[in-house]
Amino acid sequence: MKRFFKPIEKDGSAAAKKPCLSPEKRDGDGEGKNQKEPTKFVTWNANSFLLRVKNDWSDFSKFVSDFDPDVIAIQEVRMPAAGGKGKSKNYGELSDDTKVLREEKQILMRALSSPPFGNYRVWWSLAESKYAGTALLVKKCFKPHKVYFNLDKLASKHEPDGRVILAEFETFRILNTYSPNNGWKEEENSFQRRRKWDKRIVEFLSQTSDKPLIWCGDLNVSHEEIDVSHPEFFATAKLNGYVPPNKEDCGQPGFTPSERARFGTIMKEGKLVDAYRYLHKEPDLESGFSWSGNPIGKYRGKRMRIDYFLVSEQLKDRIVSCKMHGRGIELEGFYGSDHCPVSLELSKPSSDAEESQISN
Repeated sequence: MKRFFKPIEKDGSAAAKKPCLSPEKRDGDGEGKNQKEPTKFVTWNANSFLLRVKNDWSDFSKFVSDFDPDVIAIQEVRMPAAGGKGKSKNYGELSDDTKVLREEKQILMRALSSPPFGNYRVWWSLAESKYAGTALLVKKCFKPHKVYFNLDKLASKHEPDGRVILAEFETFRILNTYSPNNGWKEEENSFQRRRKWDKRIVEFLSQTSDKPLIWCGDLNVSHEEIDVSHPEFFATAKLNGYVPPNKEDCGQPGFTPSERARFGTIMKEGKLVDAYRYLHKEPDLESGFSWSGNPIGKYRGKRMRIDYFLVSEQLKDRIVSCKMHGRGIELEGFYGSDHCPVSLELSKPSSDAEESQISN
C-alpha cells in the first residue's frame, strides 16, 4: 500500500501545479484551459471510505485516472466529525480526537493527496459517529461559488448524519445526497424519516428552480420495475415476517409503492430527467444496476438501481453518457463496496450565449 500513500505535497510542488485538463486536452490544443464548468461526474456509495482506501484504492484510483471526472460525489464516508466529548462538533472536518482516529485520518488524507486525487479539493459533511456522511471532490480549477451542507442553503448548518453537500457553480448546482433508507416499519427512523426527507426535497426543488440542477448520489429508491433484477422478490420482501399496515409501504425498502410514487412526484415537480434511463430504455441484467446483494444468502444475484444522476430538463440535450461501472453478481467494478460508481458526462455548452440562457 505504500506506493499509494505518499506524503502530502506542498503548494509549490509539481503535483499542486498539475494542469486541470482531460487527457485529450493535455496533448496540445489547450481547449480544456478555457472550460468554465465541470462536465464529467462520478457518484459512488463507498460503504466506508476508509475501508476502500485500505483495501481497494489502487483499482478505484485507476478508474478515476481513466475516466478523469471533474467532480466525484461520495456517500457513506463513515468517518466521525471532529470534536470530542464535551466539545462542539465540526461536521466539515474529520475527527482526530483519539490516536486511532488520528491514524485513520492520516491514511485518508495521504490517499487523497496522491495521484490522481491530489488535483481535487475535498468538502466533507459528517455524522457524529462512523455512520453515513458524504464527501465532494472537485478539481481545483473548477471553483464553486458556494458550498452548502443542507437543503436550506444555510451557511454553517449540516444536515443530520451528513447527508447533503450542495455546490453552486455559475450555470448549475450539483447536489450530492445520501438519502435515508426507508426501513421496514412505521417508525420515526424508518417510514416517517423517509417521508419527511422526500417532502423536504420537493421544497428544496421549488426554492432552487432559478438554476439547473444535477442531483446525484445514493437516492435509496428504485423507480420502476426495470430498475430491479427481481421485481416480485423485492415487492414481497419482508423483515422477520412483519407486514406494514398500509400495503403501499410493503416490500423491500427502496421499492415500496409509496416510495416509488413519491419519487415520481419529485421528478415531475422538479422537472428532472433520469440521465441513465434517458439513454438506456431497455433492461440490462448484466450492468444495469448500481447495488448488489450479498453474494452469499437469499440476496445473491438480487440487484437494484438506487444510485442516480437526475438533471434538470434544460440539461437533458447535453447528456453524452451515463453509465453503471459495475457488472454481474460477483460485484466486478464495485471496488469492495456493495455499490458501483455511476458516471455522467455532459457536452459543453455550444456557446456563452447558451450558458447564459441555461442559467436564466
